[in-house]
Amino acid sequence: MQPELFIGLMSGTSLDGADSVIVKLENQRCQVIQQQFTPYPAALKHMLLALHNPGHNELESMARTGNQLATLYAENIEALLKKACLHPKAIRAIGCHGQTIRHRPEWGFTLQIGNPALLAELTGIDVVADFRSRDIAAGGHGAPLVPAFHAAMFSSAEKHRVVLNIGGIANLTNLPATGGNIIGFDTGPGNMLMDAWINKHQGRDYDRQGTWAASGSILPDLLHRMLSDSFFARQPPKSTGRDTFNLAWLEQLLHQIKDKPRPQDVQRTLLELTAVSIAMAVTQHCGNVDELYVCGGGAYNNALMQRLRQLLQPVPIALSDTLGLAANAVEAAAFAWLAKQTLHGLPGNLPAVTGACGPRILGAVYAA
Repeated sequence: MQPELFIGLMSGTSLDGADSVIVKLENQRCQVIQQQFTPYPAALKHMLLALHNPGHNELESMARTGNQLATLYAENIEALLKKACLHPKAIRAIGCHGQTIRHRPEWGFTLQIGNPALLAELTGIDVVADFRSRDIAAGGHGAPLVPAFHAAMFSSAEKHRVVLNIGGIANLTNLPATGGNIIGFDTGPGNMLMDAWINKHQGRDYDRQGTWAASGSILPDLLHRMLSDSFFARQPPKSTGRDTFNLAWLEQLLHQIKDKPRPQDVQRTLLELTAVSIAMAVTQHCGNVDELYVCGGGAYNNALMQRLRQLLQPVPIALSDTLGLAANAVEAAAFAWLAKQTLHGLPGNLPAVTGACGPRILGAVYAA
């Protein structure tokens, strides 16, 4: 198979912005050519947050917000191509995840917006989008989808590896060395609750390197109440999102605590929730792990990484950069790879991960 250039475009549950990468895909190799990040303007982020709560004229708001997203995505790709000194015709296709505004696999649907038809029109490049709904139609969760990419790129014949993606939601992929069954699932909140809490109290989008969390103390009662959520006891396959873990969920639990806690202590407890739920998932479902590699925005939270190393010792933990893909490029690269799978008529899901009744070709193609 000849090498092809694809663009992967990812905007996740953190609602921080759009990440894109140009990758060269050849067989099972993925080379990142260039990256670009475009933050969401405050007004767009507000509109996206509002769409998570049903309200007046929701359908029109969703359509208009999807158009704004497509325009921002196109601007991101224009900047990406300029940085790479590439013409749009050099790109085989864009794999566009879109922005999730509902994820209810238990009801048989998931919804990502971003108007891929408009994106194809604005960029002049074929767009592959709507990756999740085909898996859900086959009885799966439609998520997580990145484990198939992790398996293709990071598996080792000698080492039992776990690949951990910490975005708004955290998910892991278990890659046994012996070619055993690959599993993957969402472990629970990643950065999402920490981002929401610091934004509420300090107006910042995220806790840089976890410094504010590190200034606080763990609240055992709050941590226990959070970990008592039924999601954590559920067996994989499983997935979650902002529909379950959000600021309203947290504040409801805070109302059950007798004394009003300091905001920095809540932030520290949210970091502990992320770390402990990940460690529980690795311990309960992954067996004897030789190596753990981290990608996603949470990989740059020093306090979180330090806590994971404490909880999972003696397992060595490193960034995915060690395996040749930068931690902040992996998820976008995964959707470039999924676009390639679609165009070549190959499955993009792992049924053991999503719970679908079989492998499926994912995505819909919007020709430029």
